[in-house]
Amino acid sequence: MGFFWWGIFPYIVGTILVVASVYRFVFRGKSWHAPSTEIFEKKWLSIGSRLFHWGIVFAFIGHVMGVLIPISFYEALGISDHLYHVGAIAGGGLAGLMVVVGLIVLLIRKVSNPRLSVHASFADYFTIIWLLVVAGLGTYMTLVYNTTVVAYEYRVTIGPWFRSLFTLQPDVELMLAVPLLFQLHVISSFILFAAIPFTQLIHMFSFPGRYPARAPQQYRARDGYKNN
Repeated sequence: MGFFWWGIFPYIVGTILVVASVYRFVFRGKSWHAPSTEIFEKKWLSIGSRLFHWGIVFAFIGHVMGVLIPISFYEALGISDHLYHVGAIAGGGLAGLMVVVGLIVLLIRKVSNPRLSVHASFADYFTIIWLLVVAGLGTYMTLVYNTTVVAYEYRVTIGPWFRSLFTLQPDVELMLAVPLLFQLHVISSFILFAAIPFTQLIHMFSFPGRYPARAPQQYRARDGYKNN
């Protein structure tokens, strides 16, 4: 099973992500978006969405620094393991809390507002709940496991394993001794990647490059302008 999870499963996920995304773009292009629900409720959407999106940005940067950048880079800069982990726990913990709180706000908003819940699909709820699972595990690992058990050095196991996937020579052995909590976080993250083409998360691959040059849209009341 170890070879499946760490040597085969990531490529299955990658294939689903690429093929299903291309299919959706070509044959269901009009669904390539995340419809705004601001018209139904604005206050809590603004709070939850900002927390979630900024938290995701910071979490992404943290994962790049911890997984994609080799530990030798930090050693060359003279950054000690202790200093790195202090920064990772502080920055990663804050980012994780922002994501988790933002998702909880968005979930409560969706469930408690009848006008929102009636338009919500299974994919909408799955997206938020599964994001909570992934972010919750990551935040717990950062703030609790790394401070009460041990500051796990994932830069010598998970990092090299993940980079080895791009060379098509996955170093499965590196993941076998990784703590179960970290393994579950990785697997749940890959499941989330596989779900992207089937949910509103697909909009993360869209970049509004033409937006600044787009002609403004004007709205007028049907009965004309009224002076108040």
